[in-house]
Amino acid sequence: MAQSQGQIQEQKLEQKLQQSISQQQLLQSQLVELPLQQLAERIETEMHDNPALETTSDDPEFTEYPEYNDDSETSDDYDIQREREERSDALDAALENIGRDDEELPVYQGGRPAYEEHEDMVLGESQSFYDQLLEQVGELELSDQDRYVMEYLIRSLDDDGLLRASIEGISDELAIYHNIDLTKEQIEAVLHKLQQLDPPGIGSRSLQECLLLQVDRKEKSSLTNLMKRVLTDYFDAFTKKHWDKIQRALALDDLQTDELLRELRRLNPKPGAAMGETIGRSMQQITPDFIVDTQDDGTVTFTLNSGDLPQLQVSQSFADLLKDYQNNKEGLTRQMKEALLYTKQKVDAAQSFIDAVQMRRRTLTLTMKAIIRLQHKFFEEGDESLLRPMILKDVAEKTGLDLSTISRVSNSKYVQTRWGMFPLKFFFSDGYVTESGEELSTREIKAALRDIVEAEDKRKPMSDEALCDALKQKGYPIARRTVAKYREQLGIPIARMRK
Repeated sequence: MAQSQGQIQEQKLEQKLQQSISQQQLLQSQLVELPLQQLAERIETEMHDNPALETTSDDPEFTEYPEYNDDSETSDDYDIQREREERSDALDAALENIGRDDEELPVYQGGRPAYEEHEDMVLGESQSFYDQLLEQVGELELSDQDRYVMEYLIRSLDDDGLLRASIEGISDELAIYHNIDLTKEQIEAVLHKLQQLDPPGIGSRSLQECLLLQVDRKEKSSLTNLMKRVLTDYFDAFTKKHWDKIQRALALDDLQTDELLRELRRLNPKPGAAMGETIGRSMQQITPDFIVDTQDDGTVTFTLNSGDLPQLQVSQSFADLLKDYQNNKEGLTRQMKEALLYTKQKVDAAQSFIDAVQMRRRTLTLTMKAIIRLQHKFFEEGDESLLRPMILKDVAEKTGLDLSTISRVSNSKYVQTRWGMFPLKFFFSDGYVTESGEELSTREIKAALRDIVEAEDKRKPMSDEALCDALKQKGYPIARRTVAKYREQLGIPIARMRK
């Protein structure tokens, strides 16, 4: 009997310890993915909610990290490569890319080529479409678990506002890294709630679902019924722009077909990019989390941007009160015991938050150190073609951190360098392996392709076959189909459209 009671006590103690650890890990994972401005807001909220957490009068510490040398380690293919294109061609580009890997679909970049993304950004506060979605989530009535899962789904959206990751993969990540065990159906139920947020189409898993969600939001009419039929029954013909086939199938005249086409073209295949448009490029402001300095001699250092973040500490009055209570446990009244429990909870929560902020700083430091080591040549010269292939796994191996942690750090963070402002994801580049086994950086190949197109005779633009031959002469032996894919990702039209 005594043995049985001991086992029960041990089991309860084990479960309690495991829960405490997972809560701290959850807090750390939440803070590490926040960009600087959102972290400042989270700290302000935490201080408002917890009187045991306060600021110190000490000035924030700025640590400069010394030079890092380049190394020659190889890297694997990187599967998070997206490039952007013009908004006016977004639907056509999405249709042309049906059947390709989702990660390779072009993404709107505010009217400029993807390789110019880092230029002319203003330092300051920003509100991305992620921020706007999170504000809407705050107005929903959700359980704590559903709210966390929805925020996780939002963080998993790409720049288009689409969910490229599979529900099964998200379920595994939640179970492994967050101790949240949910079925596919439970996650999809949360996703459906996310898809009710604005703008219509957000959180969709395919172009077809994205467009259908937008049609469902429109006022019901004979026209919307036709739009829905096209997107469900004739989606293949729609993607191939076989309008004559659709016209015959739906028994429409030319005027009706033109109206239907016009309404379909008003649908937005990239709802996330549209949210960015509402802010306006000229008004967009970016606060870098990292400031990298490159000296003329090639020395590279960096600092973490602390901005206006306060230095945190546990309130001394709360700490003293807790100490007094604990030193006089025997003489405590019931009311004093309740005060002791409240004080301890607040002090523990304050210390846990401080630890999580410090862990975020350490994690960001380790990650940026590894990126500088791997991309040292770029930081020296600022030449995009010098970016070597680098994936999450490479950074994880150098830091000893989990892949999921590196992914969170890379999300929504920016780096100020001598060569301009860059999103942290900019430094990740996939690789192309030739038939001879040589690994080339796709960024390097794209830079060469861009140079060839810029130098071509505009009266006689080069076909993809000719571009393929020109690249081979420059030492990039890639297939014509790959040339076409990279050309589209760079937003370069086909030859007849470049005259």
